[in-house]
Amino acid sequence: MSVARLSRRHVTQSLGVVLATFALPSPLAFGQAPANVPFSLRNNRKLEGWIRLEADGTVMVFTGKAELGQGILTALAQIAAEELDVGFDKIRMVSADTSRGPDEQYTFGSQSVEQGGGAIRAAGAEARGILVAAAARRFGVRAEELKVSNGTVVAADGRRATFWELANEGAGLLKGDIALAAAPKKPGDYAIVGKSVNRIDLPGKLTGAPSYVQDIRLPGMVFARVVRPPRYGARLLACDEAAVRARPGVVAVISDGNFLAVAAGREEQAIAARDALAASAHWSDDAVELPDMASLRTELQKLRAETIVVGTAGQSEPVPAQARRMSAEYSRAYLSHAAIGPSCAVAWLKDGRMTVWSHTQGAFPLRGDLAKVLGMQNGEVDVVHVPGAGCYGHNGADDVALDAALVARAVPGAPVKLQWMRDDEFAWAPFGPGMAMKVEAALGSDGRIVDWSYDVWSNSHAMRPGQAGGVNLLAAWDLKTPFVKSPAPHIPQPFGDGDRNAVPSYELPRKEIRNHLLLDAPVRNGSFRTLGSHGNIFAIESFMDELAEAAGSDPLAFRLAHLRDPRAQAVLRVAADKAGWAPGRKGDGQRGRGLAFCRYKSIGMYAAVVVDVEVDRKTGVIKVLRVVMAADIGLVVNPDGAKNQLEGGIVQAVSLALKEQVTFDRRQITSRDWSGYSVLTFSEVPNIDIVLVQRSDPPLGAGEGSLPPTSAALANAFAHATGRRLRELPMTPERVKATLS
Repeated sequence: MSVARLSRRHVTQSLGVVLATFALPSPLAFGQAPANVPFSLRNNRKLEGWIRLEADGTVMVFTGKAELGQGILTALAQIAAEELDVGFDKIRMVSADTSRGPDEQYTFGSQSVEQGGGAIRAAGAEARGILVAAAARRFGVRAEELKVSNGTVVAADGRRATFWELANEGAGLLKGDIALAAAPKKPGDYAIVGKSVNRIDLPGKLTGAPSYVQDIRLPGMVFARVVRPPRYGARLLACDEAAVRARPGVVAVISDGNFLAVAAGREEQAIAARDALAASAHWSDDAVELPDMASLRTELQKLRAETIVVGTAGQSEPVPAQARRMSAEYSRAYLSHAAIGPSCAVAWLKDGRMTVWSHTQGAFPLRGDLAKVLGMQNGEVDVVHVPGAGCYGHNGADDVALDAALVARAVPGAPVKLQWMRDDEFAWAPFGPGMAMKVEAALGSDGRIVDWSYDVWSNSHAMRPGQAGGVNLLAAWDLKTPFVKSPAPHIPQPFGDGDRNAVPSYELPRKEIRNHLLLDAPVRNGSFRTLGSHGNIFAIESFMDELAEAAGSDPLAFRLAHLRDPRAQAVLRVAADKAGWAPGRKGDGQRGRGLAFCRYKSIGMYAAVVVDVEVDRKTGVIKVLRVVMAADIGLVVNPDGAKNQLEGGIVQAVSLALKEQVTFDRRQITSRDWSGYSVLTFSEVPNIDIVLVQRSDPPLGAGEGSLPPTSAALANAFAHATGRRLRELPMTPERVKATLS
């Protein structure tokens, strides 16, 4: 089993083969698809756009989803092999390539198995049905009398034919539209789906084989670097282009408005030239005033906002006069994606065609924005996904793709590799927005919640390329003739934006939830893993513990009393049992445990978490000892892969809760390297136990749902251990000591 390797020759050869499959709009593009059509098929109905039988006895499977380190290509390959009835080792995956794959928009929202997997499942079943029907015609028998094993159709009398033989005999056999005429297998018949198989992307990564966009080397390649302004709002006044052009190896200096870049024959020459160009640049003293970090919650609440009620119930019913009211406010810092490897892209303008290799999460949307900025047609630009250092959200991948393309335009015929420096990444990539949350509730005489009021203040978390009304690429705003930014889209519940998971999953007779979408963006924001769910679940689940304490109830019992969904109740009970939850157990001032629950996006996976911590009261360091999670993600395609995803979310959640925050003064970002932006280290990773609640229900996605409840449970564990509560993330040693003092 392998991922199909990409070459420039392969791209060029494939342009006339599959690209035409997606060239013409169909009625499905305008929302007329039947309800039973998998989402990713609605604009991509050609069967050969998903599955192609190769002459070497393998199957090429095309997906618009990108491998970000989440193991998605392995899971999708399992689905394809299952539905086709071929060996897993015969599947070759092609990921997110505008020249030869389906347009599935973005890889986000924990939807790859649900959407991309659903499309591949339907395409595989359709292809298998067509091939079996062809065999039935060849043998003169009914299709029901035939059996399929590892890509070979066998008749009762022993006659057999492989899929590849049948396809060769029937020209154009797999070239029609997917009619959804063949029913996919039932989960009870699965032989490959549901089994743990080794990830197909790992061997190269573990052995040092070229696996990342940073590893690409092409003949005649030049290397480039970009010079960014020192702060938001600064304008380029002058720079010494001539001196930099005279440096060894330099082949181009690009200066267009505030956009500065340099290309050279060797990478170290490009870095030295970049440093020289940066040193020669003179910038205006203009600066965008940034918020006061010490008062982030109140600073966010001062910004202009569009307020939308996103959830309401029972507002006509009065709150009992004897109800006990409580309120609290919470906040989350701005967050960096902090990928270990800075963003990188390769671009090549050759014969009037621009090809860009990128670790983007949206190849087709990025192509559209690149074409706009470059003044080219979409059909003249190709974007090919190649893995980067990993990112669950919108980091600098798309921005560096435009940087590389702008340099490639200045050196036509030569492939250009442009990699950001560390300070580029930390200062200029989009951040996960800061968030402020306020929650107020009333407890009735029976200890149950009778009223709930919730407010969240946050910028849009959804400012990716490909959105209407502008261009969301950094360099596009810096050009002499700049492009405007796309306005923030409105993403309705249940998916939400900053208000994702702001509407609680609990049964609340009276509630109102308001999203204050901030219209002023003091720093550059973008999608960060889980969007607003991380901050909202932190606030909601922290407050549920505070309410449980006020009601004199055990946190587990209090949550169960406010839930009606049996799957939600089940994960809470399973996590509690696995962790050995003991109602009434008291913290000892140093050690404690906390609980939290989340149904991601209110329609996704269910997760319940128990976290054990130890607090060093002198140093203020919180050590996470153990994390137990029960997760219901519906049908599990690859149990080991699912656990990898859940564990990764847990580790990131601990890092976010304890350490991570973008820092700035009133003029500029100050966390520009690893000394200014801390992340969890290997020695700080806790023991993790994952329990998968096995179900045959449709997949719900495992990519993001473990993160929000883990941070919340950690905050509850700290409160349980110390009797004091931290309502700001991250829970740094300084904040811990201040709270305990």
